[in-house]
Amino acid sequence: MILASRLVFFTCVWITLMPNASAVAEIKTPHPRCSSSMEQTRKQESRMRKEDSTKVWPLKYKQILHIEDHDFAMRPGFGGSPVPVGIDVQVESIDSISEVDMDFTMTFYLRHYWKDERLAFPSKTNKSMTFDHRLIKKIWVPDIFFVHSKRSFIHDTTVENIMLRVHPDGNVLFSVRITVSAMCFMDFSRFPLDTQNCSLELESYAYNEEDLMLYWKHGNKSLNTDEHISLSQFFIEEFSASSGFAFYSSTGWYNRLLINFVLRRHIFFFVLQTYFPAMLMVMLSWVSFWIDRRAVPARVSLGITTVLTMSTILSGVSASMPQVSYIKAVDVYLWVSSLFVFLSVIEYAAVNYLTTVEERKRFKKTGKISRMYSIEATEAMAFDGCYHDCKTDMDQTSFSLHSEEDALQGRCIGHLSADSPWIKRRKSLGEQVGRIILENNHVIDTYSRILFPTVYITFNLFYWSIYV
Repeated sequence: MILASRLVFFTCVWITLMPNASAVAEIKTPHPRCSSSMEQTRKQESRMRKEDSTKVWPLKYKQILHIEDHDFAMRPGFGGSPVPVGIDVQVESIDSISEVDMDFTMTFYLRHYWKDERLAFPSKTNKSMTFDHRLIKKIWVPDIFFVHSKRSFIHDTTVENIMLRVHPDGNVLFSVRITVSAMCFMDFSRFPLDTQNCSLELESYAYNEEDLMLYWKHGNKSLNTDEHISLSQFFIEEFSASSGFAFYSSTGWYNRLLINFVLRRHIFFFVLQTYFPAMLMVMLSWVSFWIDRRAVPARVSLGITTVLTMSTILSGVSASMPQVSYIKAVDVYLWVSSLFVFLSVIEYAAVNYLTTVEERKRFKKTGKISRMYSIEATEAMAFDGCYHDCKTDMDQTSFSLHSEEDALQGRCIGHLSADSPWIKRRKSLGEQVGRIILENNHVIDTYSRILFPTVYITFNLFYWSIYV
């Protein structure tokens, strides 16, 4: 009984599983139409692989460019003719010009063009392949460096600014964004009315002209600049590209490319900061020629003030300039201006000395010192700066501490009425004082009033006609 029930159970299970097994067998058995379409797809994929290897994702760039099959430590065409490397430059900005360090800082895009047949690959649909900086260390690239450079770096925000583009025929474009600080041999003999010629020189470090030939890719059009390039103190007159050769006794001749630019300095800043203050100080020193020769404190303090101010201007200009051994144009102007200021002080020393000698001679003849300012009414200069008639005003005026301000106004200003006797007396006194001062001025002061301005104006005419 038990055996019969087990037999019935297995029979039911076998009947249930048999249809599923037959369905699976039908699925696994390939249909003739499906198999033919799959074969066509496989053939099409293999054909695409042959036609364009750049579209095959499983292959790495090393396999596409055959990097593992060649030694890229050697230059292209090693042992044959020199490899030509074309250069073009896009100047982005001139960041700074330093007169003290005699250098400039420039940011630009440097592009190299050459052909390396080892990197050629078959491609009909894709014209070129573009890579970033990670491929640079695995292939040969030109070893360009900057002659007379002090500092340089490749921009690396957000990644290194390097682009490598490989064409199917092996032509390569290598572009990099660089900032370079290089020397500029400046001539300051005409500073600040000068024009500076600076250049950035490119050269191969290891390969001489027998292995590498540098040239401008598009001739004079290989150097392009941004239209918005401007500097605070300079006007960029010209950008030009040129080429030449450099000789080293131990390694031979090398091709050299030059980026030349001409800078003309803006003069307006220096006119306001240097030339105009110097002119004012010189003219201020001439004021002493019109001050009474007996006013020793006024004339001495004025002369010393102008001399110290000129010294300050000279120190400020020297601090912002390199310590060159020749004379600059600004030095000529400032030293001549300082000489005029110094001569005005010497002029008063001579006037004072000759006046003292003249009084001594009069003393020996008359037995007393003659009065230089004898007028009909004895007047004096009070502490408030106004002229007074001693007989009529100073004897009658009280210098009380409580009414000092009122007395000052009464003495100097008085009433505004034209009929006031004080106004009339003051006018007549002023005319007499002016006449006496003019009569008692030394002859040196009289000639200095004309000679100093005339010579200084003549100097300015010669200076600006020569340097401008």
